[in-house]
Amino acid sequence: MIPRYSRPQMVDIWSPETKFRIWFEIEAYACEALADLGVIPQEAAKNIWEKGNAATFNVAKIDEIEKVCKHDVIAFLTHLADIVGEDSRFIHQGMTSSDVLDTCYNVQLVKATDIILDDLDKLLAALKKRAMEHKDTVCIGRSHAIHAEPVTFGMKLATFYAEFDRAKKRLIAARAEIATCQISGAVGTFANIDPAVEEHVAKKLGLEAEPVSTQVIPRDRHAMYFATLGVIASSVERLAVEIRHLQRTEVLEAEEFFSKGQKGSSAMPHKRNPILTENLTGLARMVRAYSIPAMENVALWHERDISHSSVERMIGPDSTITLDFALGRITGVIDKLLVYPDNMEKNMNQLGGLIHSQRVLLALTQAGVSREDAYSIVQRSAMRVWAGEGDFLTFLKQDKEVTAALSDSEIEENFDLGYHTKHIDTIFKRVFG
Repeated sequence: MIPRYSRPQMVDIWSPETKFRIWFEIEAYACEALADLGVIPQEAAKNIWEKGNAATFNVAKIDEIEKVCKHDVIAFLTHLADIVGEDSRFIHQGMTSSDVLDTCYNVQLVKATDIILDDLDKLLAALKKRAMEHKDTVCIGRSHAIHAEPVTFGMKLATFYAEFDRAKKRLIAARAEIATCQISGAVGTFANIDPAVEEHVAKKLGLEAEPVSTQVIPRDRHAMYFATLGVIASSVERLAVEIRHLQRTEVLEAEEFFSKGQKGSSAMPHKRNPILTENLTGLARMVRAYSIPAMENVALWHERDISHSSVERMIGPDSTITLDFALGRITGVIDKLLVYPDNMEKNMNQLGGLIHSQRVLLALTQAGVSREDAYSIVQRSAMRVWAGEGDFLTFLKQDKEVTAALSDSEIEENFDLGYHTKHIDTIFKRVFG
């Protein structure tokens, strides 16, 4: 992933140094278990741990070895043998390369997931804080981008809080699904290594032993994992798009923070653009895109092939690094979001009271008018407002079919904003407890 959209903690998980350290731990834990089973000497397992643990793996040297042998795990084992010495003959006993590669990959995904879960917690905290702040800030709700009925800005944010809370639950489940270990040897039969070794390595790494592998951990797990990241990215985009729309000049109900010295355009000095949320829309597209090759990786040939390998070398780091960055960015946007209640009120009043049309419709039905007739009666006045002829309340009071069913005071009481927001407390209790 390019540095522009990367944060150091997540990048470190995918560094060659981290990868080789995990590879060593897998091999060393396997030796530890083999020694307990009496397959290799206890002193050899101890020596492997001590020498490997104290070593700094030379990435450049491993790369040079791989250029000759054309095999990344063998290149690492050759370098490790130079470090360990004679006892290196006991390393990788009964194992195959996928035991190391797949287990390491899942360790990295678990570590990455823990960072993303922390990111989600920070975003949830920011959303809750701003939702509470604007719980009673009334604004217009929109369907098809057209004024519908009033909501509150806090309720808008509460919908996103609930969505990201669901995202967190999904990610916890995805983490559990991806947290498996494979140390079962060629084609997964344990022909040359005891299943107890796999169980030991899994326990040490905080994983579960894969119930049945072929020569690779089944990729349906990874497909579900990357699909979950894609859904989270889609939720980020939904929030970003909402802010982008609200920042439009003719709306301007909310706006990204514009810092001192910031410039919006190379040509137009007046511009304040929603650049962060536009950027997040683009990043979300990338994270979503990675879910497709992850699904295509499920159908490998027989017990294994490596058509998934090149894909995963890219989508593992890129998707987690990108989503980590995106979640950090959207959290910052929410924390500093500028909110304009006066503009919300002004926009809500643009249609001369039409936002109360459903209340009037229902009042007429309660007064004995059929729903079909009530709809036509209300719509008749509403269309005059759309045509710019005047305000809704005036037209209703002039309509003989309305006044035959409702008194002026009964008409007016349906223009109370309180009707639309009276259950906000219930909604907030459901969302925030």
